[in-house]
Amino acid sequence: MIFWIIALVIALLATAPLAVAFRRARGIGRLDTSKAEVEMGVYRDQLSEVERDLERGMLSPEDAKRAKLEISRRLLVADTARTKADTTGGKAPLLGAVALVVAVTGGGVWLYSDLGAPNYEDLPMSRRFEVAAENRANRPLQVEAEAKAPALPALQEPDPRHMELLTKLRTALAERPDDVQGQTLLARNEAVVGNYRAAYEAQQQVIRIKGETATADDYADLADMMILAAGGFVSPEAETALSKALARDPQNGAAIYYTGLMFAQTGRPDMTFRLWNGLLDSSQPDAPWVPAIRGQIEAVAQAAGVRYTLPPLAEASTLSGPSAADIENAADMTPEERQDMIRGMVDGLSARLANAGGTPEEWSRLISSLAMLGDTARATAIWKEAQVIFGASPEAMAIVRGGAVQAGIVQ
Repeated sequence: MIFWIIALVIALLATAPLAVAFRRARGIGRLDTSKAEVEMGVYRDQLSEVERDLERGMLSPEDAKRAKLEISRRLLVADTARTKADTTGGKAPLLGAVALVVAVTGGGVWLYSDLGAPNYEDLPMSRRFEVAAENRANRPLQVEAEAKAPALPALQEPDPRHMELLTKLRTALAERPDDVQGQTLLARNEAVVGNYRAAYEAQQQVIRIKGETATADDYADLADMMILAAGGFVSPEAETALSKALARDPQNGAAIYYTGLMFAQTGRPDMTFRLWNGLLDSSQPDAPWVPAIRGQIEAVAQAAGVRYTLPPLAEASTLSGPSAADIENAADMTPEERQDMIRGMVDGLSARLANAGGTPEEWSRLISSLAMLGDTARATAIWKEAQVIFGASPEAMAIVRGGAVQAGIVQ
């Protein structure tokens, strides 16, 4: 109620100057009317004066007639002006002011009801973070989310032969529950036919069997299957799996994507944008999470209050520069020819990165390639340069550091 009172007062204050202007317009009309009445009084006196001059013989009848006609014409013009002033300076400006007040206040109410949020409380940034933390702490558990989630379609339509083999696999694993390869195969095939709960239960067995040797991909796959079973919702149990995946590999793309999705679902689009933007920059165009991020990141950026323009999608391409396979394929060359070929490829990659920049993977490849050529000093210099370029991004730095470790210039 206080809001509407304040809004009404502001609307009245906004229309007050215009209402005053309309009132002044009415005052101008009254001044015009008074002036016309004075002129009419003067013209009446002049008519009387002409009559007196005619009686005294100071004017001939013809001159008196012409003077009366001219004065009468002026009197008629003054009377017409007075009537016009009364018409334009009376009720019209007042009605216009009333119409203006109604238009401003009514239009403002309509616009706010259409675009605004009348019942939405004021939320400063600190309160928004508190609400997001509460949403994250109080979100449904995996079982509750699955019960409410709509059924997602299968990844592909299973044929009868596939289902028959899947049934045999289930029976075999009931007798051999510690068969890690069988449990892995079961998890993937259950997911293919849309049995996502059975899929993540089998994946849990995979992780149980592997124990401490379970990889980041194992936990990321578990989270993926749990999220699919919950209709795309990231439950606390799925978040735990994501945390374990990132603890083993901070650059795991699937885990980063789903962690960003969790923040979006709990009211922290700023965290989502930070994670997805970095992941998008460091991912190959054909990475499975790239289409999902590109379809959502602009809306996430807007919700986070960030000005962001989605870059054009680059074509998937392999990294330039020599790989181990390139070097092996040069075995038929003489040592000098092989060295020249490799050095030419490295110099081309180095020149392109110096002029146009490149991905962290390309910088990592360049550093390791220079070390393979025995040019450790140059590899060290490029490693130092890369630290300046990618220092603000821990994800990118981890990739470049991998090349430096391979080159032997970083422990």
